[in-house]
Amino acid sequence: MWQEARALEGAGYRVTVICPRGNGRDSEREAVLDGVRILRYPLRPATGGPAGYLREYPVALAWTLRLALRVRREGPVDVVQCCNPPDLLFLIALVLRVGGARFVFDHHDLAPELVASRFGHASVLRAGTLMLERMTFAAADAVISTNESYRRVAIRRGKLDPALVTVVRSAPDLARFQRLAPDPGLRRGKRYLLAYLGVMGPQDGVDYALRALAHLRWRLGREDVHAVFMGAGDAYDDLLALRDRLGLSDIAEFPGRVSDEAVRRCLSTADVCLAPDPRNELNDVSTMNKIVEYMAMARPLVSFDLTEARVSAGPAAVYVRPNDEEAFASAVGGLLDDPELRERMGRIGRERVENSLSWDCSRRTLIDFYDGVLGRSSRWMRLAGRTRRYIRPFRGFGPTAAADAGQDPARDSTRSGRGHDSEHDQVDRAEYDEVEGQEGQRRRQRVRVRAEHHAL
Repeated sequence: MWQEARALEGAGYRVTVICPRGNGRDSEREAVLDGVRILRYPLRPATGGPAGYLREYPVALAWTLRLALRVRREGPVDVVQCCNPPDLLFLIALVLRVGGARFVFDHHDLAPELVASRFGHASVLRAGTLMLERMTFAAADAVISTNESYRRVAIRRGKLDPALVTVVRSAPDLARFQRLAPDPGLRRGKRYLLAYLGVMGPQDGVDYALRALAHLRWRLGREDVHAVFMGAGDAYDDLLALRDRLGLSDIAEFPGRVSDEAVRRCLSTADVCLAPDPRNELNDVSTMNKIVEYMAMARPLVSFDLTEARVSAGPAAVYVRPNDEEAFASAVGGLLDDPELRERMGRIGRERVENSLSWDCSRRTLIDFYDGVLGRSSRWMRLAGRTRRYIRPFRGFGPTAAADAGQDPARDSTRSGRGHDSEHDQVDRAEYDEVEGQEGQRRRQRVRVRAEHHAL
């Protein structure tokens, strides 16, 4: 989400991000970073299963609404962009829609499948998340999907017109992902270094990686490997306990969240990177950011055989039977013993990112998407047979949600909405088309008027 906010700001939008405060960092109530205004609110992360989320979400929703209304009082908002989970932020967009905002749903997770991967297929939870997902799709004026699999869900399950759904892939900024000189000290005296980078939740498979590492050590006799697991999440403490039970405390390092420089240094040193996400309904069709980030650093990787993992990595990864920890360990060992293959896979991965998977490609798609959204009236206005005069094109990019509070500050993203027009706002179709055509031409020319637009 932070990349999207910065890209919009760089294109001339005024962007406001609403998100929870970080833990130990990103804790200011209000800040401006890279030209993006950030409003933060206090929130205690959910613990204790589904009940914890039932406590967290109403608090987050109330704070987001309060801050969104504050932004609206300061001036018009044209687009509210909401990132899930949860599929509840459309309620904020509906409130702002009264003022004429459009609603963009930034579809980052399949919430029904996410809940199933964490808590099982409880019928009540499944039905509830499916209902909220349908309501979110129904309310959206346009949808951003992270890959083609998610786009198909929006079209088939969400019953959306394909023209309203655009793929904007999560992608690494190559300016940030540049290799450094290897740091031999990270190997802790071992010959090889394995690396994991990412969230550590129940669905992320770090436990599979630990059991594969135990197999590599105790069954395959590899004592020449050290592993670093960078990141955090609600399974972090459980993973530390599992590491100790498996007898890996001396070779499996968990530094928590680390700086960008530490990430680059570790990935520049790593011999093999790990993508242990197990196959389930969610992971099979989700794009894992860590895979593309490994590739950006020219690192070979091992992954379970997932649909979207293959789409991203292609021949830059070794794929093994889904959820087979012993096969995963054997594949890691095989790569460690083949330096030429590692070098070739790393080179292929970097070239794939440079040619089609970098943030530069996604950024251009995002800006074109926004120009399209703001070049047409809300579909709900059209359904009501009414249009709104498009005079001062303020733009909104609203309560945004990033992956977690420890990453780049944007955590929740809002959307655009529909407007209830006063009499003087209504125009006939010919006049509306003329106004919209003039605005579209000005946007295509990237004129200075863009600096006036506000994105929430």
